[in-house]
Amino acid sequence: MQGYGILRIGEKVLLKESYVLDEESAVEFNRWKLKAGDAVTVSDVEDNLFRARALDTVVPRLYVFEETGAMKWAPQITLLQALPEKERMELIIQKTSELGARLIIPFKSSRSISLEERDYRQKKAHRWQDVALKASKQSRSEFITRVHPYASFSEALEIAKDAPFKIALWERQGIRPLKEVLAEAKKERVIKAAVLIGPEGGLAEEEMEQSALAGFVPVSLGRRILRTETASIMAIGLVGYELSGS
Repeated sequence: MQGYGILRIGEKVLLKESYVLDEESAVEFNRWKLKAGDAVTVSDVEDNLFRARALDTVVPRLYVFEETGAMKWAPQITLLQALPEKERMELIIQKTSELGARLIIPFKSSRSISLEERDYRQKKAHRWQDVALKASKQSRSEFITRVHPYASFSEALEIAKDAPFKIALWERQGIRPLKEVLAEAKKERVIKAAVLIGPEGGLAEEEMEQSALAGFVPVSLGRRILRTETASIMAIGLVGYELSGS
């Protein structure tokens, strides 16, 4: 699953009208954890986007008050993120959710902290999906970014195996710049993309070899050495902007 689905009204929508959601859309409505008066982005059967306000949460009913244009085509982006220390995972989830990541997979690499070590200091992993939800609401997204349970490196690669466009950031001379790889990818309509980000100090040599076997192309963001959270935010922003239809 590449993130939670779009909240859809199953008919042509008119402004200043209210709509009761069908059973499938009601499931998505509940994932948004809406309260009466909350606003959310919805689409209709013609893929037009609207802003709507929750009128009733027992029987999900929305009042449509603004049209925001036709839905823009964009690739489904998965972020594979080595677990960082301190509060950085929350920041990564917040900002990459705002930038359009559909799925975020925190994973354990040989050079990263483990979830057990992280939670021993301050247990916050249970908040990750709520962070993604708030960021999705704030950015007026049509979907909720999904945070996958903490995974091993091999598991993370397996989850992203179907993405035709896969890149891994690596700090080494001679690696192709991300700009160059994206320029080539723009010529094709990429449906799914995966971005692999290592911890502080980067991925180990054997992990890069494993990711290459899984189809990930090593790329560089330039000469500067970036923190893992900076690299994640920058990479997701660039991939989303360059490969989308907007």
